[in-house]
Amino acid sequence: MTLAYEEAIGSLHAIDPAWPRPAVLDVLEAPENRHLLDFVQEDPFGAHVFPGNVPGSPEDFLRDLDAQLATSGPIHLWSYIPTCAYRCRFCQYPVVLVKGNPEVAYEKAKHWVDLNIAEARLWLAAVPHLAGAEVGEFNVFGGTPSLLPEPEIRRLLDFYRAHFGFTADTTVRFEGDPSTFTPSKLELLRELGCTKLSSGVQSFDDHVLELCGREHSAAMCVDFVRNARALDFDWVSIDLMYGLLDQTLDSVRRDLEVVLANEVTAVVCTKLHLASYSDTRTGVTGEKPAAWQLPSYRDKLVRDGHRWPTLGEQYQMRELLTEGLRAAGYIEHPTMYFARDGLGPEKWKSIMVDQDRQEAEVAIGLGGSSSCRASEAITDVNSKRYAETVSAGRIPLGSATRFTPEAQEARAVKMALTTLQPLRDALHRTRFPGRSLFAEPWLGKFRSLAARGLVELRPREGVVALTPVGEVLVEAIITTEL
Repeated sequence: MTLAYEEAIGSLHAIDPAWPRPAVLDVLEAPENRHLLDFVQEDPFGAHVFPGNVPGSPEDFLRDLDAQLATSGPIHLWSYIPTCAYRCRFCQYPVVLVKGNPEVAYEKAKHWVDLNIAEARLWLAAVPHLAGAEVGEFNVFGGTPSLLPEPEIRRLLDFYRAHFGFTADTTVRFEGDPSTFTPSKLELLRELGCTKLSSGVQSFDDHVLELCGREHSAAMCVDFVRNARALDFDWVSIDLMYGLLDQTLDSVRRDLEVVLANEVTAVVCTKLHLASYSDTRTGVTGEKPAAWQLPSYRDKLVRDGHRWPTLGEQYQMRELLTEGLRAAGYIEHPTMYFARDGLGPEKWKSIMVDQDRQEAEVAIGLGGSSSCRASEAITDVNSKRYAETVSAGRIPLGSATRFTPEAQEARAVKMALTTLQPLRDALHRTRFPGRSLFAEPWLGKFRSLAARGLVELRPREGVVALTPVGEVLVEAIITTEL
């Protein structure tokens, strides 16, 4: 037994005795599941990017995307605005700090709207079927797009609505920081047809927020939710993180109580991730590591008397959130995305990952992740190079990979599993003629998972379903075994 494995087992067994012991611990400590423990011990982000398995080029991706858009839809469309007022201590994303006096900050923010619109025009010119593709959901994400001045928010949304395939069924979603979702900006977003809001609350514990480097308070988070609900937004979603510095089970319990008391529409629960996205290929990372990714900084925090939750405590936190939200009527679909019963699943996620859909996504902006069934591409994460490329009249795709037919099938299965819904062999056969979930290579893989209590095989129903423990470990399963 290696020292690293001993440390992982020790962290797994170190739980808060005041709370139940999660069943997943029994699975992770089993020798046959050591690879799963290795994966979760590294704290990677969930599998939000599915890289291809053979080299490709930006031109390949754009052709593949156009071919798919000719016959499919709706798509998920992103506008990624990388502006932030500060950098959180856990953040790996490509962001651009917008600081200075109001006039300087305005011009910096306007510059990134200019670049985003200019890049969007390049996409429209290079992908002929993009303008006519129905947009299922349009997301303005970041960064902190709510940091934009109100005239720039209007200009951005007006441009996309005028140039892309928005319909009466298209939903518009806007992300932001609680402190920048001012009442006037909320009113503007409502006027512009935005019906969904997302905010990175992360915690309702002011001490935890301060250690994260967040510059908003728990009270601001509550005010955002209440103001948004007062304006009748259809969907008010918040992000909560667990495994944060000095976070305890009691702190997470209080977070849950605030969520339920304020009847938040949806909650996304994310484990703190310190492994580099670029190493795990599970997300898009910027060029600068997060402060908490630096071992010397993490060690100093411990010397100063702070504490990181153990792996066992993190799973207790996850179980507390999951069971508490489910008991209150929230439905989990996809993994760790909870919506009040009858309102979910997340529309943009279902467009991308539901087994009967899995349509294309187009992400415009610094560090965007775009994909279709045949290939995927990542937009450049270097802000200077990105701006120069857009100014030169080229789409700033930094990398692209393609999927062999076998990899396309594997990707479809992996994405479908993240929904936590049963895999249906009939749907699989329709999409991949001559293939079945109950034939090789899938049958052997699923039998191995079933033997370890992670999936159920129901061949008479034509269904493969994750067990409760399999649902907890779905990201580790799809990354290490499929």
